[in-house]
Amino acid sequence: MKKYLFWLAASITFISCSKQLNQLPESTASNGAVFGSEKGLELYTNSFYNILPDANSLIRGDEMTDYLARTQVPDFLRPGAYGPRQSSGWTWTDLRNINYFIENTAASKVSDDAKKNYTAIARFFRAWFYFDKVKRFGDVPWYSKTMSVTDSALYKPRDPRTLVMDSVLADLNYACENIKATDDKTRSLVTKYVAYAFKSRVCLFEGTFRKYHSEYKLQSSAAQWLNESIVAAQKVMTEGGFSLNTAQGNDKSYRQLFTNKTPVSSEIIIASVVDPSLAVYNDANWYWTSATYGARLSFTRTFVNTYLNIDGTPFTSKAGYETMPFVDEVKGRDLRLQQTIRMGDYKRINGGVAEPAPPVFSYTYTGYQPIKWCLDDTYYDGGTRNENSISMIRYAEVLLNYAEAKAELNQLTDEDWSKTVGALRKRAGITGGTDAKPTMADPYLKANYFPEISDPTLLEIRRERSIELSLEGLRYYDIVRWAKGNLMQQTWNGFYVPALDVPMDLNGDGILDVCFYKTKPATQVAGVTYINVAETISGGVNPQRLSHDTYGELTWLTNVQRVFEDKNYLYPIPENDRLMNPNLGQNPGWQ
Repeated sequence: MKKYLFWLAASITFISCSKQLNQLPESTASNGAVFGSEKGLELYTNSFYNILPDANSLIRGDEMTDYLARTQVPDFLRPGAYGPRQSSGWTWTDLRNINYFIENTAASKVSDDAKKNYTAIARFFRAWFYFDKVKRFGDVPWYSKTMSVTDSALYKPRDPRTLVMDSVLADLNYACENIKATDDKTRSLVTKYVAYAFKSRVCLFEGTFRKYHSEYKLQSSAAQWLNESIVAAQKVMTEGGFSLNTAQGNDKSYRQLFTNKTPVSSEIIIASVVDPSLAVYNDANWYWTSATYGARLSFTRTFVNTYLNIDGTPFTSKAGYETMPFVDEVKGRDLRLQQTIRMGDYKRINGGVAEPAPPVFSYTYTGYQPIKWCLDDTYYDGGTRNENSISMIRYAEVLLNYAEAKAELNQLTDEDWSKTVGALRKRAGITGGTDAKPTMADPYLKANYFPEISDPTLLEIRRERSIELSLEGLRYYDIVRWAKGNLMQQTWNGFYVPALDVPMDLNGDGILDVCFYKTKPATQVAGVTYINVAETISGGVNPQRLSHDTYGELTWLTNVQRVFEDKNYLYPIPENDRLMNPNLGQNPGWQ
């Protein structure tokens, strides 16, 4: 459990450094106290949980994606602003800790069953560690043992992606077969089915990466990885005991997953759990509501248009959808929309009183303001106060991993569709198209997202994945594995504004909320927020405009160039680390 543990302080002291493997933790006392009993092994494995992302990292996980506008363009996407000097992440501390444990556990005198169990947990975390490294850097050196300061292997070249990912798969297979625990009601510990669920994610990533990145010439092995993903997902689906949460009905069950204090154990497989007794909270409300703290992430209209009508038809098949005002466009849609953004009758509690809460332009740039991780009481808006647990892997993702891998292999049946995408859409209140695969490709998805995909089933699975898993930190690497970096260059657009100087009611409660102008009116309506969309503001270019100057979609930061090149599919090896080991080389395009 991720508990910020201070464990076995009297028995072992670790020296913590971060750059080279030889600088990692060394035992300064006899290891007998740790490796001489099962309890010692259990306590040691608790230290590995710091490898997992914490709650604040999870709620920020989609900071750089195609479907969110933000305060500033990331340096990674600005030409000339990012390179080896700015790169980070080449840290190996956790790996040596894991390898040290595996080696010493093998030599310990505990039972073989205990050795297998705790070694399996360690190998799960080694797989997690290396998967993160491969996603970020591609080829990396594979180390399966601890290194001494004199070991020449510390300065070896990077190993091929194929060797490293085969090793990751071997670690995951060992973890799946040998972790004893099959359930944990707290949803904070690694169990057998956590390992299978994570394996389904890893194998889907690698299979699709190899399929769509032809420059690696690994397409022939893509099917093997996709099949591994299917088998792992099936294990969770048939043996794990999980199900989609429907406890609060179609209009509340989805959001309950992200606001509950304790993880909804029917669906959440592993989570970052709050612990008031240890003062462990998160800052989701502060991050997602503040005008000054965080990236002020707001969904784009291009993405919001992909939410289906409640009858299962595309919203973009409606005549006049392009000019529909916000208050109307959000009606009659997939019920996940109202559980993901401020709209309709959404209310927040202020001083014990529930008040209407339309989008606020001190936060949002597009009008589509997220609420997915936020608690509805304004008490939580300032500081690290949130008490909601943050999911890391949930059953819905496993269903989507299964569906996508099968679709990529042309194996998805109507039955498969019904129990995966269809089940998710039924939970969202959608009434049509849930029992059988689609037969027609949505022209909007093709035109705006995937013109190269003609299979309507695969298109819909990608739609479903983006909606169901939005803001859960998976979108950027979905774009990477699909080789769709061009999506990162899409216009950051917002809702439609029919005219200047006309206040708009955003939630249909009869109260005017926002007005867009080029010359601020001398007389203003009380309670209305006025937004300047003139060409210039305070002597500079105004980043907030309308697409047709005096009307149209809101746009944000179109004056700042965003470029995603082929080199951006990998991060550069940090310069300082290359200086320490010139054999590492550099990723293509970053030399």
